[in-house]
Amino acid sequence: MNLTYDIAIVGAGIAGSALACSLATAVKDKPLRIAVIEAQTIGDTLPSCDEGINDFDPRVSALTLGSQQFFESIGVWSDIVGQRSCGFDKMTVWDAEGTGHIEFDAADVRASQLGHIVENRVTVGALHQRIKTLSGVDVFSQQAVAELHLAATASRSDLSSLSLADGRTLEAQLIIAADGANSPLRKMANLPIREWSYQQSAIVCVVETSQSHEATAWQRFTEHGPLAFLPLSLSQSDKHFCSIVWSQTDKENALTIAMDDHQFSQALGRAFEYRLGEIKNVSKRFSFPLQQRHAIDYVRPNFALVADAAHAIHPLAGQGINLGLADVKALTELIIAGHQRGQILGDIGLLKRYQRQRKADNLAMMAAVEGLKRLFQPLPLPFRWLRNVGMNIFHEQSQLKNKVIKHAMGIDR
Repeated sequence: MNLTYDIAIVGAGIAGSALACSLATAVKDKPLRIAVIEAQTIGDTLPSCDEGINDFDPRVSALTLGSQQFFESIGVWSDIVGQRSCGFDKMTVWDAEGTGHIEFDAADVRASQLGHIVENRVTVGALHQRIKTLSGVDVFSQQAVAELHLAATASRSDLSSLSLADGRTLEAQLIIAADGANSPLRKMANLPIREWSYQQSAIVCVVETSQSHEATAWQRFTEHGPLAFLPLSLSQSDKHFCSIVWSQTDKENALTIAMDDHQFSQALGRAFEYRLGEIKNVSKRFSFPLQQRHAIDYVRPNFALVADAAHAIHPLAGQGINLGLADVKALTELIIAGHQRGQILGDIGLLKRYQRQRKADNLAMMAAVEGLKRLFQPLPLPFRWLRNVGMNIFHEQSQLKNKVIKHAMGIDR
């Protein structure tokens, strides 16, 4: 059985679900027919937000004001903050090997907050609930893509197709891969990538601290990699929880992940200089290798990549999902403009405009993150001294610092 759509989106994570919502809400007079295909189960209810140490999703995102505004435009932000989120108005960064430090404050740019820390399952749950309310969107849950056939040229008569695991075939003018950094669809489409390992791995988990996080995102650069404490919100508790991302060399990561909870808490407290007091409790820990990936091309006729399927960066700047949502916003705007003109949605000229818009911004962020990582690698003493002096000088340059804050918040574009 063949089912025909205008657009088929593979992947119902944050980026894929946001794209479906964005496309479905943008057109009122000529609605698009959209299919969303997800290999995992799509839940029917919002996630439970209990308040034990293991009741938080260890995977969180630091959503900028720009991402918040995008979520507001597609009608999901109120559902996100209605579940659980934590706004933060300050960010403190310091060098473990010296006195260098930088502090960012939302008040310096006349904003109430720098962003929100939100559990990924909360964001995804809100998006899935929104998709249910939208006409013209069909969801195919627990359906892996078995085969991809891309038409050589964009045509209304020769459509591209996806064969699902259950034997059904979906046809569409445009197929979009939003299926993550290891995108199977990207491989099926033969879109090559450049990738390299950072020779680092990251541990993520939730920790309880003896002192409040003070609505601040904290990051310490150590000799083995950056350690971030991200604030988590509670509604009815006097406990203090943070989500951590501890990036280290693969060797140090293997030693750390093997520790028991008490040993891990002690090591984590020392690595963080006890900025929030003792580490009182830790959740289950997860570890994953850190790699940078970037697709050489984001598009080909009738096919496009978005978010992690197109680019993946080191988590030290917390910008991965915000770059992905910027992809979603740009692609939505171009698709809608083409749809209103009666253009074939898989037209390569249309898709290359999306690639030109987003590739430069993504490459610039990837270069900045790579530069930061290299800057904080172990260096000889004179260079460490220069690094610390430079951090302190930057901290005092309010005009430059405020420009960086606005760009990171996504409000200067």
